[in-house]
Amino acid sequence: MKRIFASAALVLSVTACGISQQQEVQMGTEYAQQINSQLPIVSDPELNRYINVLGDSIARLTSRADLDWRFFIVDSREVNAFAVPGGFIYVNRGLIERTDEMSELAGVLGHEIGHVVRRHSIEQMEKAQGANIGVTLACVLTSICNSDIAQAGINIAGGAVFARFSRQDELEADQEAVNNTVRARISPVGIVSMFQTLIAERKARPGGVQAWFATHPLEEDRIANAQAMISRIPPTTLRSLNRASANYNSFKARLRSLPPPPAPRRR
Repeated sequence: MKRIFASAALVLSVTACGISQQQEVQMGTEYAQQINSQLPIVSDPELNRYINVLGDSIARLTSRADLDWRFFIVDSREVNAFAVPGGFIYVNRGLIERTDEMSELAGVLGHEIGHVVRRHSIEQMEKAQGANIGVTLACVLTSICNSDIAQAGINIAGGAVFARFSRQDELEADQEAVNNTVRARISPVGIVSMFQTLIAERKARPGGVQAWFATHPLEEDRIANAQAMISRIPPTTLRSLNRASANYNSFKARLRSLPPPPAPRRR
């Protein structure tokens, strides 16, 4: 509890005067510690090595390469991904399992990295002007609001960290995702195909992707916008970028070999 109150006090103390990068990293570190103690994080060293190598290959080429970027896999069937200020990126196992190739996961990572690069969560905090927004973290991240995880609930005064981003924020993160993946020599077409997969599942089985759409507004026009950005890339350049890899296939196979994600206990 002391850690929770410390995080709340930090948010309240810095929102009125703006949040520096040092403060952002301090807050992000505290939030990440809370998240990692409350959510089931995959501990397999090979899986963690792969997600961090892939994520770092993208993040280190951004304007915020100086951050100590960390990437985590949440052992949850929920389809979701989220970014914590300071360079902490989380991707749910359920989302990875729905990807067909490496470029799709790279696009998701590039998008979440984009939120950190653009400081979207920090902007939301500053707009909140220190108000006690108070969200139940596990509810937002997993949408299982009647589970033990949710009941354990971490109330963070800076709840804007995990709020639904605005349409403009999402478009900016999409733009960053395209630029981020191309810089890393990865095809941005995975961004579009991942969007298409998620929208198709929402139409066929909406419960499976409820958590994603709760925090990531996504409609067909975002696909069109991403396509328009990609169309401006010279075709010869686009063809030279990586989409799939044997290492990614091995990564997914190892992920599938893990025991099923823990089922939330209902009250």
